[in-house]
Amino acid sequence: MTGADDLKALVRTIPDFPKPGIQFRDITTLLLDRSGFARTVELLAASVGGPVDLVAAIDARGFAIGGALAEKLGAGLLLVRKDGKLPGASIAEDYALEYGSDRLTIHVDACTPGARVLVVDDLIATGGTAAATVRLVRRAGGNVVGARFVIDLPDLGGSAALRADGVDAVSLMSFDGD
Repeated sequence: MTGADDLKALVRTIPDFPKPGIQFRDITTLLLDRSGFARTVELLAASVGGPVDLVAAIDARGFAIGGALAEKLGAGLLLVRKDGKLPGASIAEDYALEYGSDRLTIHVDACTPGARVLVVDDLIATGGTAAATVRLVRRAGGNVVGARFVIDLPDLGGSAALRADGVDAVSLMSFDGD
């Protein structure tokens, strides 16, 4: 997506976090900037072409973007949580990490069959978390209408994998080589 160069300047890069060789793209500096945060939400909302019933925001930085975007789109907010964080009955989806696996959950009654769901997170890298969220929403009967991210690390292939699975994946900015 174009027109987000000014926002890219608001993203802080933290070298060697969480381990040596990683360039961590930190959106907290973008969120601190009132106009930058508002513009981020505006651009993400403008990239959505049709109606959305629910915004599925991924734990945890996705909550900040997802909540604001859901309000802007007139949609509800579906929280996609890490395992053990939801108080009610839930369904879960496992996904692979570099070393091991993790699990995401949603409440069993959070997504009605046929609901139009937009998946949202701050960043997409390998796409494991986003793909697990897509599978979870589909298992619940939801119709994934797209996925939106503030940042894409295209060299890691996550957005391409989502598109190969039929998901319209859009990011506001990308950082190559990470």
